[in-house]
Amino acid sequence: MNPLLRSADAHVRRPPTRTWASELHGGIRPRDVLLAMGLCVGVWLATAGWPAWLRMWALVVAEVHSVKWLMLRFALGRGERPSTGRQLAFLFGWAGTDALRFLRGTAEPIRPSEWAWAGAHLVTGMGLALAGAQVVATAPVAGAWLGMLGMVLAGHFGGTQLLALAWRARGVDAPPLMRTPIAATSLADFWGARWNLAFAVPARDLLFKPLARRLGTAGATLAVFAVSGLLHESVISLPAGDGWGWPTGYFLGQGVAVLFEKSAAGRALGLGSGARGWVFVIACAAGPAWWLFPPGFATAVIVPMLSALNPLPL
Repeated sequence: MNPLLRSADAHVRRPPTRTWASELHGGIRPRDVLLAMGLCVGVWLATAGWPAWLRMWALVVAEVHSVKWLMLRFALGRGERPSTGRQLAFLFGWAGTDALRFLRGTAEPIRPSEWAWAGAHLVTGMGLALAGAQVVATAPVAGAWLGMLGMVLAGHFGGTQLLALAWRARGVDAPPLMRTPIAATSLADFWGARWNLAFAVPARDLLFKPLARRLGTAGATLAVFAVSGLLHESVISLPAGDGWGWPTGYFLGQGVAVLFEKSAAGRALGLGSGARGWVFVIACAAGPAWWLFPPGFATAVIVPMLSALNPLPL
């Protein structure tokens, strides 16, 4: 065959190049991202005039389901072919986002203590939230923080864990959202494998891995924390109309701290493991927590919510 014809024939038969624009990552296409973004924007516009705390929860639900949709598309792009029922269960019947595990994994055996701990967290969290609702009238910020702590315990450590255990009892691999974060001795481990896996898993699969190939590990780390900051701005600063920049600053600070922990200086200080690592995790994650939930958010969103939901107004 003529060399020119051979070259042309090879060009025609060559499969089209998959680009970042045509297929973002793992089977996710631009239209999937646009659909996810459209859901969030649509919910924000549709809830105009609602109380700030209701708009916050509506946005949280919309964003979680947007991420779940992208993770489902990611799993399908990896060759998974689950039943329609299992896909719907993943989208609407579980709080997590790890589609690959939920759709194909085998559940680990359940220890009886897991049910007990989840129930204890649920009851304790509800008690703290109720206590916060009782004191917001006289100490708004303190009551708001007490209420937020209670909601995290009841939701992230209690209710969602009980739901995950119910799925595991049916043989479905539904990992918990929290993996004993208080035991973390590394800040990277805290954010990447222990705290709120509903964000950590998609952040790893959809953001960090593809970005690391372009920006390197450090650049991808900071980019992921920046995205986390912007997502928190959308459900904290946006409903409150106040505190802009503080959540993003908090998460960028976490990214810098993770990079320092992994640096030669951090290793020389004994960070990343042991008692020093644990103290570093607590200092970095909990110390500046008021950046994540600034006073304007507490007074504009949390206080009205606790007041509205208080079953025992005093």
